[in-house]
Amino acid sequence: MTATDVFLASAEQAGAAGRLLYDFNTEFGTPGPTAQELAARFRVLLARDDVLVLLSGDSGTPTGFAFLTLRPTPYYDGALAQLEELYVQPRLRGRGIGSALLTTAILRVRERDAAEVHINVDEVDVDARRFYERHGFTNVQPGQDYRMLCYLREL
Repeated sequence: MTATDVFLASAEQAGAAGRLLYDFNTEFGTPGPTAQELAARFRVLLARDDVLVLLSGDSGTPTGFAFLTLRPTPYYDGALAQLEELYVQPRLRGRGIGSALLTTAILRVRERDAAEVHINVDEVDVDARRFYERHGFTNVQPGQDYRMLCYLREL
């Protein structure tokens, strides 16, 4: 396997997904659960039909991941996909791994009849915004000249 190989995670890779999400949160100073707690949650999530976790690299030691959820919407016959997280280990960035994860994610949600993919990106994260824009994503509604915003409220 190469660093850009991408595959669907199984329950056996829940620990790797938990570790990668923990590393992602740590890198960006986001408080959250431990890697072990995230792994336990991924074990549950990976059993669902409306959740996809993709891993890159080797199945024993993945180098990146994408986590997507699907939800129904009245706007399409298919689902709306949300790219919840996409992460590549810092030492491996710039090698096409993120692009491989994103491209595979889009193919996989299309296979599940998703009609649209949403991604939330912090405005200050210029690199991520540039990455997604390079892959055809926009923060402007087609036919409009104003930006879309995402609002959040923790409960």
